[in-house]
Amino acid sequence: MPATLRMTLRLALLATLALPLPLHAQGGISTEQVMQLQTVTAAELSPDGRQVAYTVTRMRGADEAPGGAYTELWVVPAAGGEPRAVMAAPRTASGPKWSPDGRWLAFTRRLDANPQTQVYALPAGGGDPRPLTNSPTGVSSYAWSPTGDRIAYAALEPEAPELAPRRQRGFDMVVYGEHPRHTRLWVQTLDGGQPAAVTPASMTVRSFAWMPDGGGFALQITDGITLDDDMMERRLMTVPVSGGTPSLLLATPGKLGGMAWSPDGAQLAFLGATTRNDPLAQSIYVVQRNGSGLRLLTEGLEASVENVGWVDARTIWFQGSTGTRTMLSRVPAAGGPITRIAGGGAEVFTAPGFDQRMQQFVVAASTAQHPAEVFRGEVRTGVLTRVTHHNAWLENVALGRQETIEWRGPDSLRIEGVLVYPVGYREGVRYPLAILPHGGPEGVDLDGWTTRSLYPAQLLAGMGYAVLLPNYRASGGRGVAFSKADHRDLGGKEFDDVLAGIDHLAARGIVDADRVGISGTSYGGYFAGWAATRHTQRFKAAAFFAGISNWTSFTGTTDIPDEMSLVHWDLYWWDNPGQYWDRSPLAHINQATTPTLVATGGADERVHPAQAMEFHQALRMKGVPTELVIYPRQPHGLRDRAHQVDFMERLGRWFDRYLKGEGMV
Repeated sequence: MPATLRMTLRLALLATLALPLPLHAQGGISTEQVMQLQTVTAAELSPDGRQVAYTVTRMRGADEAPGGAYTELWVVPAAGGEPRAVMAAPRTASGPKWSPDGRWLAFTRRLDANPQTQVYALPAGGGDPRPLTNSPTGVSSYAWSPTGDRIAYAALEPEAPELAPRRQRGFDMVVYGEHPRHTRLWVQTLDGGQPAAVTPASMTVRSFAWMPDGGGFALQITDGITLDDDMMERRLMTVPVSGGTPSLLLATPGKLGGMAWSPDGAQLAFLGATTRNDPLAQSIYVVQRNGSGLRLLTEGLEASVENVGWVDARTIWFQGSTGTRTMLSRVPAAGGPITRIAGGGAEVFTAPGFDQRMQQFVVAASTAQHPAEVFRGEVRTGVLTRVTHHNAWLENVALGRQETIEWRGPDSLRIEGVLVYPVGYREGVRYPLAILPHGGPEGVDLDGWTTRSLYPAQLLAGMGYAVLLPNYRASGGRGVAFSKADHRDLGGKEFDDVLAGIDHLAARGIVDADRVGISGTSYGGYFAGWAATRHTQRFKAAAFFAGISNWTSFTGTTDIPDEMSLVHWDLYWWDNPGQYWDRSPLAHINQATTPTLVATGGADERVHPAQAMEFHQALRMKGVPTELVIYPRQPHGLRDRAHQVDFMERLGRWFDRYLKGEGMV
């Protein structure tokens, strides 16, 4: 055979091998169907309880230009009926808020004529939206005043005018900390007058809440502008609506979350950390308007509170996660027993939106059978009724059965997780296991819809895998003590919890313990790297997305060095460099044999792409099967449709290659 022909055939074979291979699905959802999913992300009930404004995210079509998901704005009768699109793709809108009298629906959007995000409002009965703001740097958040005649909004300070001409002359160097631009609070009347600055240009407003009389605000302020400042350095302050230097309301030890004034303005409820090293602002506090009488209302509660508000001047409502479920509850502001309003069933949901009389509410809720849709609930009964059906086609797709399971960690600590059975599961057959650990580590997997591009649980179930999403110690949803249970022991007992989960499923006869794969993102990616090195004998395949391979170099390149050190490690690397290195996957590279798919976003500032590059390089040099994929433009995650499809298909092929042998399930 001539050499040129041999070369031509060889190149043709290589080109064929490089093409995406089809996933060997046995049923269930496909990658393209995952891309068709629409998810309700926020729901707001009108004051009279008759209409629901809500947002829906959906991916771009395969024939559209690359880019992130669209966010559409819809309105639907609360009693059910045909939804009406207010802003449909390719137009986008978010942050719907009804005016206090219900006559207007406000939202944020970006127009071609104004490239900055602004606040718009349209009549509740329909009509053309009118702009309410014209901020030169755009609006990051906003809120109606209690009387509805003004809005407050947060906006970034404009760049110093002399900097743009210098950049055009080539002086475009980046000097960290130089020329900081703070986010200020502004108040805008609805008659088109000039906005008035409420906070000084030397502070950044992270969150704000109108006082019920409209005379001022509760603020969460930082002196710095970094993400670490946002997470760890917030101060609780107040300021009059006329502006000035904010006053400290109360010194707090760590993270801060949502807040709300009582209807009479006498008290402020807020979510906060119990200590400096508490991973989450998951506890409810109440303080008097003058900063006195601080009370902790949820001490010892095995739950993570996520949203808080007031039923009346004496009673607080809150929403959060408890185990793998969600709940909506009430508690007396003076302290006392907690009473559940709704939750604990098949639906897992986010922050509720109440009507003016606090008799009904709406939530974005998912179940194991569908992504989040609008549900309406009655405060008196707690019963949830589905209102929208944006993914009705899913009813004809075979999905794996899903349930919450429990097992014991190495010290008998109770651990929970969500198990998705393979589609077509047969009793007595041992299936390959795919473990999908969440990030954080203070994240939590809930027993609702579990499938998205980086965590494609039902996709893998359709390919014949049992899928486990473990809520190892340090996860949210189980209270303060549980979320702190990995301090100074990252990769220790928390990962032993995952290993115990494998043993539990093997003992039940569901999985083959010799065919286990793991795939995770961020801290879940760290777990995948840790599995592929320190525990390589237990794992036959791994997928490491935006994970940490070297804790010391990660701390030097991430945008959250203090947050990670304070609330997760509870230790800075220079105080124990040996432990930081010992708990790094790279420290155990000599024993690694697990084939590992390594991937990352090329624009990731949370976990620098160098973490993936270091890990892949070491695996390659040690002769471990590995592949490195860098997704251009992508931050800490994947936004573009093509990149999401690519990762799901690569993951499926990787697991099939190393977890399925000839004649195996």
